[in-house]
Amino acid sequence: MSWLNLDTMTWCLKGVAAVWLIAQIAPAPQHVLLDAPQTVVTNAPQLCVHTRLIDEVPEFRMQQSLRAVREMGAGTIVEFFPWAYVERRPGQDDWSQPDKIFKHARNQGIRVIARLGLVPEWARQREDGTPTTFNELPAESYDNFAAYAARFTARYRDDLAAIIVWNEPNLTFEWGFRPVSPVEYTALLAATTTAVRAAAPDVTILAGALAATLEPAGSANGLEDILYLRGILDAGAAAYFDGLAVHSYGLRSAALDAPARDRLNFRRVELLRDVLDEYGLDEMKVWITEFGWNDHPRWAGAVSPAQRVINTLDAFRWADAQWPWLAAQCLWVFRYPTPANSYPDGFVLATTDFDLKPLYFALQTYATGSAP
Repeated sequence: MSWLNLDTMTWCLKGVAAVWLIAQIAPAPQHVLLDAPQTVVTNAPQLCVHTRLIDEVPEFRMQQSLRAVREMGAGTIVEFFPWAYVERRPGQDDWSQPDKIFKHARNQGIRVIARLGLVPEWARQREDGTPTTFNELPAESYDNFAAYAARFTARYRDDLAAIIVWNEPNLTFEWGFRPVSPVEYTALLAATTTAVRAAAPDVTILAGALAATLEPAGSANGLEDILYLRGILDAGAAAYFDGLAVHSYGLRSAALDAPARDRLNFRRVELLRDVLDEYGLDEMKVWITEFGWNDHPRWAGAVSPAQRVINTLDAFRWADAQWPWLAAQCLWVFRYPTPANSYPDGFVLATTDFDLKPLYFALQTYATGSAP
């Protein structure tokens, strides 16, 4: 230790003192105080909105979002809970972010539809080492995903309205850039449902959520939602789900435009309802877990802000009057943690900075009878 002379020791001590001083003056992590327990007051029990809280860093922003959702009159949210976030290493679960979301949802009186998906790297490695995407789930990992879903459901069962097993499996992108397969999805659904029902038998399990698409059989992009639904039912999927989750975007069409096999619009969901009835599932509920219109000023698929309000309110009124089989109607999307700086920003009800859009206040009036 001959190198440690007095000058060196002095500088070391000064450095330690500086680090200590910075630690004292740096802002402490913000502690979020819960509101008094809240209850959602609404005349529109099917009103639901998709949130994106899983990527929210400041906890107070979660609280702020869910408080605004409650004040709008929505008693249910859809939120994404990626397996890849929770179990980054096999057998090591990190529930910290989901715990915060459920804590604040419970505090605001809001139930959660949990969308489960996104594969950790360890569960999707190929023997040849070629790259995989977060959406690629090999068959040998179905049981691992099912185990995650069972642990998740058992942990949050009291606050769940339902869980969704995967997202848009009829699109190639969402199926890991592999050919979509109703048979393979049915196998995943069967493994997951078996595990979840053993862990939390009262939780509602949703199949889907099917993307509205017109892709024909053999397309490299996916498969039409109606063909895909028939495919999973032919494969025996009806034994493994309690409700069907679907996506039903309006694009540039009006909410009341009639459905047709060759058309994508809001009421296309009626064609999927007909398939369920055809297979004897007339008691099964349908859950619209994504829908809405976009009002971005520079996107070809958008409508004006005024037309967006009209279409959305018409959609809720139509569903309330005509669809007794609908369990929930969930708008995409309440708010993004960071702006997309592109057309997806036209779907939000609140900007990243919490500027509330006109549609927010229109829905608040529809659901509660009043708005500020």
